[in-house]
Amino acid sequence: MVRSFVTDSITRRYFYPALALKVMGALALGLIYQFYYSGGDTFNYHTYGSRIIWEAFTDDFTKGLRLLFNTPGSDPDLLSYHSRIMFYYDPHSYFVVRIAAFFDLFTWSSYAATAVLFSLFSFAGSWALFVTFYREFPSIHRWIAAATLFVPSVIFWGSGILKDTITLGSLGFLTYAIHQIFILKKTRFLPLLILVVSIYLIFQIKLYILMCFVPAVLFWVYSKYFFAIRSNMLKIILVPVFTGLALVSIYFGITVIGENSSRYSVDNLARTARMTAYDIRYYSGRDAGSGYSLGELDGTFLGMLKLAPAGINVTLFRPYLWEVKNPLMLLSAIESLFFFGFTVFLLFRSPRSFLSAFSNAHVLFCLIFSLTFAFGVGVSTYNFGTLTRYKIPVLPFYLLGLALIYFISKSERNKGVLDTTE
Repeated sequence: MVRSFVTDSITRRYFYPALALKVMGALALGLIYQFYYSGGDTFNYHTYGSRIIWEAFTDDFTKGLRLLFNTPGSDPDLLSYHSRIMFYYDPHSYFVVRIAAFFDLFTWSSYAATAVLFSLFSFAGSWALFVTFYREFPSIHRWIAAATLFVPSVIFWGSGILKDTITLGSLGFLTYAIHQIFILKKTRFLPLLILVVSIYLIFQIKLYILMCFVPAVLFWVYSKYFFAIRSNMLKIILVPVFTGLALVSIYFGITVIGENSSRYSVDNLARTARMTAYDIRYYSGRDAGSGYSLGELDGTFLGMLKLAPAGINVTLFRPYLWEVKNPLMLLSAIESLFFFGFTVFLLFRSPRSFLSAFSNAHVLFCLIFSLTFAFGVGVSTYNFGTLTRYKIPVLPFYLLGLALIYFISKSERNKGVLDTTE
């Protein structure tokens, strides 16, 4: 019923395979956490989270509602429930527990069924991202489908009961809404609603994703109008104006977002990155056996910025094959090797055509977000296992950027051959 409304004769071929892989990914994630890790985050979100709220609903419906909607506190009537909820006092994680608890109302707290509902949300967001770029570049639908729907690690880590599943889906919806409103100028109710809800979900779960996304979006919108100017002389005159406007907008956008959290305020970003990286490397992830180091983080923004090339590299191109220590790392390493090979191929295939592709607003958007996000998570994680999960929002956008560069540069080369022939 849904497919007929969101597909055409070309895109319908991708709908069922992508949906099936998402559902399989959600179930596989549960099996891996159960039998390989013997517990973990998805376990804590459901078994030691939403299922307890479900029990409260079955005991007393009003208690369930209070756990679902009230601000966590020390209510003695709820102590027997919230004392067993692993993430009760972590607002970002407890928000995911609330979502799982809401789904549990329809699945009778079945882990598999609730995980499938999470995967459906993620699939819907990924499909929205696919449709967004398909409408801009219909001739390369296979590449766009591969980037947005069929990246293996994104399917696996972005399908189960995890924070990443909700943020991945929300990011796809957010991109779709921004494209509808600011690029296509369709200010209808539905895109506006999707925009607000997507921002709210990401804001509640992983605020730093918005902080990386805002600069890319602003460059996307500004450059779309800038590249539409036909006069080269006018473009040269307006370059400082557009650049200054973009940078000022980015600064204020990040500042406003960061004001809602002391950890992500502009003044504390570097300190937060240092604390998070060392916590994952030497405390919470010390037994995982897959740690890495990019150098010392001194808690200053300049010190963090010096590690930017290494941070981008570790997110997009590592672990290397010789760094693999378990089967899941091997899959990640093979995927990273593909990204590295594709990037090198594009760089050396035709450097001039490669650079000319950056005059496309969509390429700029994909790569600015990819590189900003890759830098952020790379320098603040210091554990390959955690990084594999954290980096999934960047992979569709980076692969989209590479695909667009390939086909734009290819069309430029073909045009050059035709011009020479004529």
